[in-house]
Order: sequence, then C-alpha cells, then structure tokens
Amino acid sequence: MTDSSTKLAPNTIAEHGLSNEEYQLILEILDGREPNLTELGIFSVMWSEHCSYKSSKKWLKTLPTEAPWVICGPGENAGIIDIGDGQAAVFKMESHNHPSYIEPYQGAATGVGGIMRDVFTMGARPVANLNALRFGHPDHAKTRHLVSGVVAGIGGYGNCMGIPTVGGECEFDPAYNGNILVNAMTVGLADTDKIFYSEASGLGNPVVYVGSKTGRDGIHGATMASAEFNEDSEENRPTVQVGDPFTEKLLLEACMELMATDAIVAIQDMGAAGLTSSSFEMASKGGMGVELDLDMVPQREPDMTAYEMMLSESQERMLMVLKPDREDEARAIFEKWELDFAIVGKLTDTGHMVLRHRGEIVADLPIDPLAEASPEYDRPWVETEPAEYIATVLGELARATPDIVLKAMMATPDLASKRWIWEQYDHMVMADTVARPGGDAAMVRVHGADKGLAITSDCTPRYCFADPVVGGRQAVAEAWRNITATGATPLACTDNMNFGNPEKPDIMGQFVGCIQGMGEACKALDFPIVSGNVSLYNETEGKAILPTPVIGGVGLIDDVSKAATLAFKDAGETIIIIGDTHGHIGQSIYLSLASGIEKTYAPPALVLARERRNGDFVRSQILDGMVTACHDVSGGGLLVAVAEMALAGNVGCKVEPNMVHECPLNDWLFGEDQARYIVTTTRDNAAALIIEAQNADVSALIIGETGGTDIAIHVEMQERGRIALAELRDAHEGWLPGYMAG
Repeated sequence: MTDSSTKLAPNTIAEHGLSNEEYQLILEILDGREPNLTELGIFSVMWSEHCSYKSSKKWLKTLPTEAPWVICGPGENAGIIDIGDGQAAVFKMESHNHPSYIEPYQGAATGVGGIMRDVFTMGARPVANLNALRFGHPDHAKTRHLVSGVVAGIGGYGNCMGIPTVGGECEFDPAYNGNILVNAMTVGLADTDKIFYSEASGLGNPVVYVGSKTGRDGIHGATMASAEFNEDSEENRPTVQVGDPFTEKLLLEACMELMATDAIVAIQDMGAAGLTSSSFEMASKGGMGVELDLDMVPQREPDMTAYEMMLSESQERMLMVLKPDREDEARAIFEKWELDFAIVGKLTDTGHMVLRHRGEIVADLPIDPLAEASPEYDRPWVETEPAEYIATVLGELARATPDIVLKAMMATPDLASKRWIWEQYDHMVMADTVARPGGDAAMVRVHGADKGLAITSDCTPRYCFADPVVGGRQAVAEAWRNITATGATPLACTDNMNFGNPEKPDIMGQFVGCIQGMGEACKALDFPIVSGNVSLYNETEGKAILPTPVIGGVGLIDDVSKAATLAFKDAGETIIIIGDTHGHIGQSIYLSLASGIEKTYAPPALVLARERRNGDFVRSQILDGMVTACHDVSGGGLLVAVAEMALAGNVGCKVEPNMVHECPLNDWLFGEDQARYIVTTTRDNAAALIIEAQNADVSALIIGETGGTDIAIHVEMQERGRIALAELRDAHEGWLPGYMAG
C-alpha cells in the first residue's frame, strides 16, 4: 500500500481536528501502523463532532424515540412515522450554520439541498421545507448581508426544486453576531412498502455512484463545522459546498424512477464527509466490506487525489448498492436524466474499506472499528445557576398604556412580521399548501386525500439560557402546542441542537439540561424524537451562541377542512383565553423592552400535565366545530397573540382582562405564561365551551369580543388603550422591509 510508512507530523494531526488520545486510538485500530494522509483524512471526518456525535451521543440516547406510529427512529437518513392508509411521513432537520456564516447564499442553499436528499434517499418525495434562522443584532455590521444571502439561498434552492417552503422562524440576538444559525427541515411522503434504507448487503453486489461529478468544494466541511470560529474563519470559504438545484431536481426524479423498481438494495446520500461517510455507514450497518476504485469516480477537476475524492462534499450525489445484473437498467434511468452513473466498487466480506487509485491500494481500513469505535465522551458539565424570579417591572414601561407597549412589541425584530422573508419563497407550488407561512403551524394536504400534515419549528433560546431544563421542555411543548392549535394531533419531532463549545462545562451543562427537559416533555406529550442533528462549537472568539435546541414537529389531521387558523373571522365573536394567566415576565420580550434590564431572570414555569390537558381540550373543541379561530400564546404574551389574530383577519376587537390571578395590567397582557391558547367562538357557543372546559379541568375565561377596526383594551368599563389595526400593521410589517432597505 502506498504511503504506509510515512510518519505524520503532529501539526498535520492537529490540523485534522484529532487529539493526541484520538490518534493513539487510531494506531490501536491499525495495529500500530501509522495511517497515511488519505486514511488520516478519513478518520478525521468520520470522528468529527459533526459526523460522530462524540460529545452528545451519551445524552441523545436518553431521548424517547419510540411510539406505535414510529416506523423508524434515529440512525437513518431521516425519521419515519405512519400516517395511515399505507403512507408515511419522512422528515428531518439539519444545520448548515458555519457554512452560512462564511458564504451565506451557498451555505444556506446547500443546507436545503442536503436535507432534501436525506428525505428522498429514503424513497419519500419532499412536500414541504421549513427553516429556523437566528441572526445577530440588527445593528451588527454583517447582519443585513447575512439575512439577505441566507434568505436568497433558501428561496433559490427550494424554488428551483419546486418544493414549497411553508414555515419557520427568524430571530435576532447579539449572541449570534459571530455565528448565525441556519437550520433546514424537509418533510416528505412515501408508501410504507416503498421505504429505502442504507444497510448494505449481498456479497459482490455493485456499489454505484450517481448524480453530479466530484470536485474540490467542501473538502473538510464536516471538520470545519466541528470547530470554533475566529478572526480567520473567512479563509474557510473553500470548505463551503456549491449547490445546483436543477441537478438535484433531476437526481430526485431519477431516484424516484429507480425506486419504483426493485433494483436497489441500499441507498445513502453523500452529505457531510461525502463518499467517506456514505460508504462507511452503508457497509458498517450491513456488516460488509467494500472495495472502491477511485479511478471510476466521476470527477469535474483534473488530477484529484484519493484524499480529495474521499473528503469532497460536492453536492447532488448519491451512493447505492444494486442487486446483481441490474446495473444496465439503473444506468439507463440516470443517463436519461443526464446524470453521471458509475460502478465504483463492490461489497466484500472482509470488513475492510479498500481504496484503489491509479492501480495502487491507497487505503485499507477496518470498517466497524472506525465507524463504531469512534470516541464517545462524557464531557464534564455543571448545572446552570438558577435565575432570579422577577415579580414585575417598574419604571416607564410599566406606566405606558397597553396600546403604546403593543405597538412597540409588534415592531421588535423578533415579533415583527417575517413576510419579507417568506414572500421570497414559493410556498404554494405543488398546490397542496393549506395554511401559508405566518400561522402557528404550516399545513400541507396529503395529495389526493382529505388529510393533512401540520408542521412547525420552535425554540425560545432566551428561556434555555436562563434555565436549560425548562427551556428544553418549552421548545418541545411549543412545537406540540403550535400543531395542536391547528386541530392536528402531534405525532413526532426532529431536533436540531445548536450549542457552543462542549469542552466548556457550562456549555455542556446547557446541552445536558436541554436534553433532560426535552425528554421530559416528549414523554409527557407522546411526542417522540425520530431524527435530528447536533451542531456544536458555535462560538467566535470564545463567545458562544445562546443554547438553541430547535424542535421541528409534525402532526396529522384527518380532514383539513376542519383545521383552525389564527385569523379572526367575523365581528361579534367571543374571545376566550384557555390556560392560567399569572403575568410571568421573566425572560419575556416585554421585559427586554425595559431600558437597563440586562439581568437574566427565571423563565415561566411549564407544568407538562397542564400543557397536555389544555392542548387536548383545545384540539377536541376545534375538531367538534366549536372554535372559529385559534392561536397559541407564546412570545409577547396574550395581547400580542390577540393582535396577530386581528391582523390576520383584519378584524378588530375589544379586550377586557379577566384577572383571576391579580397582577399589573401590562404583566397580564404581555407576560409569557405557558400552556395557553386564544380561541374565538360564536356567542351562542361561548357558554357551552366554558362548561366543557370546566368539565375537563381546564381554565377558560372570556376576555373580549371581535369587531371594529381597532384593538381596544377596557378595564372595568374604562378604556385603557386603543390602536387602529392600520397603524399596528404599519409597525408590524414595516420593520423588516425597512431594515433590509438599509
């Protein structure tokens, strides 16, 4: 074998992101033999944080992943749930944070392309995309440029693929100044008897490469995504992949056509770590060996080395194992779609990965030890110190009338309308989008059926920073709540765990706490996690992002015509708050408006039994036809939720606070107590709904009535504030376009 006797320099090992201890483990696996550079590169990417989950898998194993409707949990390209009628929903969320900061358009675009491949490699046709975005402070020098590039990249790729982008979220915080978050989610549909997995089998079966040619883009992308940023991070631009959505569209259709036959044994997307991870993972799952002839790999650049081919993260590529004598049939399909097709190897029974290049063996590695014996760290961690409780806010904000506060709240970067973003996405293509972006959850009809999927992504990082356990609970609960608010039953979720450097005990403590809270909520709400992604080392110059465990949720409704939306429908309807309101303002957006408040306070408590009871009641009322509009209460509190409903329906209202638990008026209106919904119903049904709530042990209070062109707040027959919907809409929808206009 070539280069087998070359001794690697310590700095070469360090540049590959490997510690001394990890290198010693490599030597043990190789029976004391020094790896050559190609082999070192393979170990580097396979053992990177991005691919091996070495700092997180100890804790990820504690999450609930099973339910009667779960067909496939974590471990495959995406999670799969049964939605009845012989159909399955296939979905996953994944990060492309570091690449999107370095090169926002391509970083975001290839993030979308990669997550779609994860879904259609399992035999599912993508039907919906979502994204969860976090940017730095609006005043930061790079923020506007990053927003523009990321949104254009997401829209450009998804629109060209003809897959609707139907929902997501976008927030701003100084903690993301040097490290933005771009989390992409795709949901697809498949027949339960036509699902494809990545487990290779069949001695001698051909290993086939399809899609685009391999270039030098994206080399060490997985390693780069597993390291902190510094002032030289712009130099990492060559590690960012370049995407081509038109080629991916061809790849999608070619794969779907081949999947309609029985020729495929196993199939795997070439994502992070490219040809290395796809080949090793397929072989390891099947207990097989592989021989690859790298001379057969389609290349778009001359004189590529084995190292470059194995580590390239060029986009729009797949690796598959075919049944014997089916190569010509498969080749004809891919050549019809004008895609590369190459037989690059075969399965063996050696348990080794043997790479040949230019007539020589350039790597010979044991597969299982490399794939399964990757380091698993039990990182030291410390619990986050409990934050102080704040009873109320004093000063100018507390004295301001509710209409003044509401207008300011609705124009804050986090609460301002994101219409400027989602109007750049084609959210109606495929003609099955039932609920457009801007609601609690997107809804996509299952084509040709009455049923639909409700889809959302959610997280409140400011809660997670103050109390990771409560924040983890709340992220899951809010995703569950948003699906419930449409009338759909939440079935399962995917997670995207975005954190700083896990080698710091306080950061690792944030991760552990969030996992604990998420696990508690998933169990209490029957909402298992079936797929996900971990993105660590989101730090620049030692400054970490806020802990951001984004939850992507999927639910099912049997008849989309029964789904609720948040828009007020008519004048004269009764407004009801479901759930207890105490006026908790800790870590609230309302509190952040108070000048000089920089301290971290305790987030609102979350009682999971109450969350479950309230949500199940609301869903039952929606499906029984008792509810004319529904919206969960989250960031900004009760009056912000009411205002969003009024703006969505262009119908005003009068709000009359019904304070069972006494607190200042603004705290009651803008506090962020959990497990709450605003619903409207007809006057004739209001009393019956209240009685039903009492019978279900659910708090339900009438707080107003719809009508007019203003939002008015009355306390004991006295008006305490009024704002016209037109004025509020200008503030709410004007901030982001104005900001992006510079």
